[in-house]
Amino acid sequence: MLLATDADWIHEEVDAALAGDDIEVLRVREGVDVLPAVHDLSPDLVVLDLQIGNMGGMAACMNIRLDESVDRLPHTTVLMLLDRDVDAFLANRADADGWLVKPIDAFRLRKAATALLAGDRYEEGMATSADVGTAS
Repeated sequence: MLLATDADWIHEEVDAALAGDDIEVLRVREGVDVLPAVHDLSPDLVVLDLQIGNMGGMAACMNIRLDESVDRLPHTTVLMLLDRDVDAFLANRADADGWLVKPIDAFRLRKAATALLAGDRYEEGMATSADVGTAS
């Protein structure tokens, strides 16, 4: 799996929760490095921190989806790590497969990764996919 974050504590949490005999957590520290790493590594799961230096997780996710739309990449499963519940709306608009609201913990992270790798969605926050487009 590929993790994109410039925060060491997030890397430590994700690595502790998901790394194992059959899962290696590879890391990039900048959003601009995500797309080249996805092309080079073809990870089963990409975990994007919302705030990554000068190019955030939302833009990185949209870059992945753009390359998919022109057949430069097969579908890549993306999990976003959000700062606030309301950021779920943006994660959905960026077409992330799932998202968690920080602070993260090992149980929720494993649950999200397992669901996404099984082809399901995993959503936390105020704006789930069912809520998008609903007027209040």
